[in-house]
Amino acid sequence: MAHDLDEPTAEPGRGPLTTPLVVLTKVNKHFGALHVLQDIDLTVHRGEVVVVIGPSGSGKSTLCRAINRLETIDSGTITLDGVPLPAEGKALARLRADVGMVFQSFNLFAHKTVLENVMLGPVKAKGVKRAEAKERAVELLERVGVANQAAKLPAQLSGGQQQRVAIARALAMKPKVMLFDEPTSALDPEMINEVLDVMTDLAREGMTMVVVTHEMGFARRAAHRVVFMDAGQIVEEADPETFFTNPRSDRAKDFLSKILTH
Repeated sequence: MAHDLDEPTAEPGRGPLTTPLVVLTKVNKHFGALHVLQDIDLTVHRGEVVVVIGPSGSGKSTLCRAINRLETIDSGTITLDGVPLPAEGKALARLRADVGMVFQSFNLFAHKTVLENVMLGPVKAKGVKRAEAKERAVELLERVGVANQAAKLPAQLSGGQQQRVAIARALAMKPKVMLFDEPTSALDPEMINEVLDVMTDLAREGMTMVVVTHEMGFARRAAHRVVFMDAGQIVEEADPETFFTNPRSDRAKDFLSKILTH
């Protein structure tokens, strides 16, 4: 399999993306007889936005969840900023603080306000003083456009607002990398763009991101690199323009013909 993109280029003024931050080497994972990740090699550079696409069941979400050890792997290595992922305990908790994760479901604490949801991680996991955590939480809620909802409970918010709070909560930990696992797939169509806009802004600001999504417009607009997976393998990777206009593999051509014609 060809890997042409060892040094993806960033947007003007950001310089080349040449510092590896997340490195997966020969990663394998089975669910019973199903080989969901097959010898995965992937390097995500600091400041890079990598969008992972492919048909359902191709291993995309498993790949994303393996990066912060929500899924264990059977063989191979995953390193974050040069350090192998710890197996368990406090070292794993520290690692998870460096990896922000936003899921399909928002996973907010139902009985805490929006503001408390965003403050909680820094106070509990990082020992940040409440006043400082509150100040940063307010800033982040402002940044994702829901500062006026700070005193509400999650159930009082729309799905799009809840997902933006979930993004703010992940950012509150000052992660080195953000993982997004189909963050818009549970949302009504009119709410999808408000979440994608926040993610696009994050990408522009230089946040390192791995995004599993069906939103091809976002992939075209925000990705430095598109990684196409099928049947547990990385079949192809390229910059968005190349991938969408001139995919090399038959599997990618077939996938794109199915989704881009509707």
